[in-house]
Amino acid sequence: MENIEKGLILFMPSMEGGGVEKNIIIIANYLAKNLKNISLITFDKKFNKKFNKNIKIINSNFSNQKKYSKYFKYLISIYLLIKEINKSKKALVFCFQANMYCIILSKLFNFNIIVRSNSSPSGWSNNYFKNIIFKILFKIPKFVIVNSYIFKKELDKRFNISSKVIYNPLDKIAILQKSKKKPNLKFFKKNDLKLINIARFTDQKDHLTLLKAINRIKDVLKIKLLIIGYGSNKKLIKRYIYENSLKKIVKVINYQDNPYQYLKLSDCLILTSLFEGLPNVLLEALTLKKFIISTDCPTGPNEILLNGKYGFLFKIGDYKQLSTLILKYSKNKKLFYKKSILGFKSLNRFDYKNNCEKYLKIITQFL
Repeated sequence: MENIEKGLILFMPSMEGGGVEKNIIIIANYLAKNLKNISLITFDKKFNKKFNKNIKIINSNFSNQKKYSKYFKYLISIYLLIKEINKSKKALVFCFQANMYCIILSKLFNFNIIVRSNSSPSGWSNNYFKNIIFKILFKIPKFVIVNSYIFKKELDKRFNISSKVIYNPLDKIAILQKSKKKPNLKFFKKNDLKLINIARFTDQKDHLTLLKAINRIKDVLKIKLLIIGYGSNKKLIKRYIYENSLKKIVKVINYQDNPYQYLKLSDCLILTSLFEGLPNVLLEALTLKKFIISTDCPTGPNEILLNGKYGFLFKIGDYKQLSTLILKYSKNKKLFYKKSILGFKSLNRFDYKNNCEKYLKIITQFL
């Protein structure tokens, strides 16, 4: 058996471009500046160049040109993890995805594990048996990390644990630099109310509530909505746009490696999620001093916007309330811009270095 020094294995089976991917890239690159012998196991290859060169990246041999299911990616990545663990039982695994499977492996192969839960359990643990399973499994990791205090309260109560809160590290400098690039976009006009939504095209993000709100006020307001994302609900979104004659005021574009250049052109970011963890896109919007209208979903938006002090919050799925808030904002943008400035000033909570240091402090306890 090959004997390697004790190291850290980051485990993220599927990388497609969402908020979790942003977080693992930021955290991994910070850790690579302070630790040696870091590996990353992930099925996908398309984000490899974003990671520090000192990180050993272990990918599958499958082509990234084809689409594979989430569970197939999990299966292959778990196989890669087992191979790596067999080289050294001393490795610490930091799991960003597939927590249940990774925790079970930690018991079978006797390695230490830290897990990061990325979204509110109200979105994934409504199954009775899943609740029982996680009540057992969440006792096993050295730490269960969450990214908001409301999230912690919800998770701890449901699974009878004591999780650790570390906010998403926010790299404001990188966001501001990328936002300076001017995109080739002629969609927004000078006198339009410029709205933007940046989210995966999934049921969780509830784009239909947003589109219903736009459809309700399309005849009373000069408005444009840009939707950026990727996912299985793209056809559903485009069908609603077509059937409700919204093509001239709603534009859908694919996932962008640099969404900040588009966000900078907008007046207001809208989030219609059913559940979250701590949505990065709200932090990014405040970094660019954009107004925010968001669902008061579990968890994150309320904590980021301080119960509405830094933006508007509305009830999940209530497109009528959302349309009313869009109209309210449009009538006095300068007044509500002050909320965005207050929100911008509150971003120290999410400071890049401070929050990355918290990850480093936990990890070094076990290396």
